Amino acid sequence: MTHSTGILYIVSAPSGAGKTSLVKALIDAQPQIRVSVSHTTRAMRPGEINDVNYHFVDRAEFLRMIEHGDFLEQAEVFGNLYGTSQSRLQQTLDEGHDLILEIDWQGAEQVRRLMPDARSIFILPPTQQALRQRLTNRGQDSDEIIEGRMREAVSEMSHYVEYDFIVINDDFAAALEDLKAIFRANQLRQKPQQQRFNNLLAELLA
Repeated sequence: MTHSTGILYIVSAPSGAGKTSLVKALIDAQPQIRVSVSHTTRAMRPGEINDVNYHFVDRAEFLRMIEHGDFLEQAEVFGNLYGTSQSRLQQTLDEGHDLILEIDWQGAEQVRRLMPDARSIFILPPTQQALRQRLTNRGQDSDEIIEGRMREAVSEMSHYVEYDFIVINDDFAAALEDLKAIFRANQLRQKPQQQRFNNLLAELLA
């Protein structure tokens, strides 16, 4: 058995679709999967930890990183900058870990162009009403902000056609099983299996 390179997964969803909770549950169940930690200029929210949830940097530092070509992708969302460090991402894949990149459709477009082997998953809510309810239940935002997020969500959801897989997060446990199935099936594709069982395959065909 030989060392295999990890698979890069792009996971996108509108705000409130439950992407963060699903990814966290997946990582808890399958700790060999890693999540890419993005850089952002947005303010830290209560309970967030620097270098765990995000690498929090100021705008000047972020712009310096763009100049140095550090980002695989970057985007501006609600006035804040977000980006993925190319070297950190590649290092994790080279170590053999599957890696999740939680980014919006704009970032996904950039990553797919540079890394065409990446698999992409779009998580959708069961209804617009359920999405609005989830955003309201957070209790973090005013009605005006929620309306803005709903408009943004509808625009984002129209990009589902660009993704390899669709997961509907209606029942959380079922959505998590769907997510696990995607990861398992991709690990069994010919290329990763060939990397993993190179010696066995050579022996079988000798």
